[in-house]
Amino acid sequence: MQNYKHILVTIDCSPVDDAVIPHVELIARQNGAQVHLLHVVHSHTLDQERALHRKAERALQKHVETLRAQGIDACIVLRSGEPTEQVLAELGEHDYDLVAMATHGHTFLSDAVLGSVSRDLKHKIDVPLLLVRGER
Repeated sequence: MQNYKHILVTIDCSPVDDAVIPHVELIARQNGAQVHLLHVVHSHTLDQERALHRKAERALQKHVETLRAQGIDACIVLRSGEPTEQVLAELGEHDYDLVAMATHGHTFLSDAVLGSVSRDLKHKIDVPLLLVRGER
């Protein structure tokens, strides 16, 4: 059985994030794993970058506190740029055992139009990918 020691959780600072945290909490507790909560700020202006960065820090801190209250070592990772590229860069720079993320439950057509980080990752990464469907 796989032993997960370093879990990367992508957080998009929306209500769907609440779906993945309980799953990650259980896996982390069972494995004594460290959880890295990653948000990629995708912005077009410096002012937007600053505002989204502050919003992300608040959202991530809430999840870190939830995990730490359960005795789980958790930290925040903030990156800027294109989400898929930045998640892949983070995976390339560190030794993660598992990637976990909530999905929005888009239909195939909306995924094709909007794009999907989870779809891109499942074709490009070698570590296990846990997808948890968020609320619609």
